[in-house]
Amino acid sequence: MLSISNLNFSYKKRGGDLFHDLSLELTAGNIYGLLGKNGAGKSTLINLMTGLLTPKSGEVTLDGVNVRDRLPKIMSDIYLIPEEFELPRLTLKQYVSINAPFYPNFSSEDLQRYLDIFEMGSDMDVKLHSLSMGQRKKVFIAFAFATNTRVLIMDEPTNGLDIPSKSQFRKLVSSGMTDDKMMLISTHQVRDISEILDHVTIIEQSQVLLNASIADITRRLAFRPMSEGDQPLFVQPSVMGSLVVVPAQPDEETAVDLEMLFNATLQNPEAINQLFNALK
Repeated sequence: MLSISNLNFSYKKRGGDLFHDLSLELTAGNIYGLLGKNGAGKSTLINLMTGLLTPKSGEVTLDGVNVRDRLPKIMSDIYLIPEEFELPRLTLKQYVSINAPFYPNFSSEDLQRYLDIFEMGSDMDVKLHSLSMGQRKKVFIAFAFATNTRVLIMDEPTNGLDIPSKSQFRKLVSSGMTDDKMMLISTHQVRDISEILDHVTIIEQSQVLLNASIADITRRLAFRPMSEGDQPLFVQPSVMGSLVVVPAQPDEETAVDLEMLFNATLQNPEAINQLFNALK
């Protein structure tokens, strides 16, 4: 549904390409986790995916239409929750009245349902500027989901949310996901989203190091305490002994540890690449 083809991009002041010949396909029915170190280009890639930046070459398309053209029919089907945002000095009712018409599939009923999940109540006359940072973020996220765009992209959506609110966020994502939608979550807070992802994409130095479904990762990698004879791709010391990422044995299935997966991929990118390509 969303296609990144031979993308090249650089910032003039930095010199050199941040992305070089990057290609990626994101399809409906999936919740993607976009992971990478600071400076890997996650936020830049998000801005390219939503048409906010122009690549040197290559393109990002939604159903074959270049997103950089920012045509209304495309922009009304993409919503971005940026890491940092400002809400105007309006009531929630006024905010919805001004912004909802840009999204043909916006649902007031869904907005109230998502506000309920966040325990924000039903007061549409609440003044947005009077809310705390966490409350403003919850209102903004609820509105974003209520637009019912087919593509919803989130940059560090759990920043500023307390522990109960992060649990509510996961419930909201599960509630708002349908087979015709695609969601992408870029975050460093991997533990906040590990339970809701269908797919993981890890980028580093303009390369896609890993792009695989959770089901595929579970089949090919095991995350567990070290055993004799293991040849680990990554070792993490713990008070209970060493934890490892190793190639999974036949019929071995463990829960995916996103933090360990990320570290294993950065530490042994060639081994991870060979493992996944060899078993296709």
